[in-house]
Amino acid sequence: MRYINEYREGDFCKGIYLCKSKQVLTARTGKTYYSLILQDKTGSVDCKVFDINSGIDEFEAHDYIEVNGQVSSFQGNIQWKLARIRKCDEGEYNIEDYMMASKYDRDDMYKELMRIMSTVKNEYLRKLISMYFVEDEDFIKRFKDHSAAKSVHHSFIGGLLQHTLGVVKACDYIAGTYSNVDRDLLLTAGLFHDVGKMDELSTFPANDCTDEGQLLGHIFIGAELIGNSVRKISGFPAKLATELRHCILAHHGELEYGSPKKPALIEAMALNMADNLDAKLEILIEEFEMAGDNMEWLGFNRMIDSNVRQTFGTKK
Repeated sequence: MRYINEYREGDFCKGIYLCKSKQVLTARTGKTYYSLILQDKTGSVDCKVFDINSGIDEFEAHDYIEVNGQVSSFQGNIQWKLARIRKCDEGEYNIEDYMMASKYDRDDMYKELMRIMSTVKNEYLRKLISMYFVEDEDFIKRFKDHSAAKSVHHSFIGGLLQHTLGVVKACDYIAGTYSNVDRDLLLTAGLFHDVGKMDELSTFPANDCTDEGQLLGHIFIGAELIGNSVRKISGFPAKLATELRHCILAHHGELEYGSPKKPALIEAMALNMADNLDAKLEILIEEFEMAGDNMEWLGFNRMIDSNVRQTFGTKK
């Protein structure tokens, strides 16, 4: 099998891949075409189908399909133009070849995350952490395996754990640098900030929005989990519970980015910045990995809101 990250502009593409999404679009000329996202364990690629007789009607999103086409580029990003498509039968593919996973060992990441969280001193926050991340084996397994997003960043098995660890490490640095920050509150908020993703997104291979995700969203789901959980801990301070829930609700920073409240606490602002830092750096890392040795400008990245390229020092 030839993996997606091995293809370069000008290559012919041929193989079996997981269709993550399938959309019908209309060009400026009024002509209908299809946009697909194909995936294997090394990444995903944007594909276009202009010939409606290519087999496009034989499959749906989340099917495994065999494709033939040409590798090109559009605005600096690799794009496949597909000429023929065939839906594959079970037994023609190995599912493990298509499940993107963190390049880091999940057990090692979890141990590092728990090592940091073991330094939290507040007894009530320690009980809350233990309730899920020590005592609940089903929660721990789901947390280790889940993605952090549908497509934008950390959208792979172990992505939620990897992202959470990155955010918690950034929070730990911030708390150690700025004395006004409540370290215990910030670390706990960092740990729980995206737990709602486990209900917002389905498991692989779909990794798509659930009904809860569509109707409620992970920010509300996470804040509700905190609210319900602290009521089970005798004597949990009401003010601390409110501050923690505020950090969860405000961690996207702006109303237009999905947060119902803007950060009003220094810990909420720090969490927003740590979350944004880890997410955007991962977006660049994933793009640069797809670019390989291409040191030219890679085109406009809408999530970064800038034209981007790799630095030459990274390829020494």
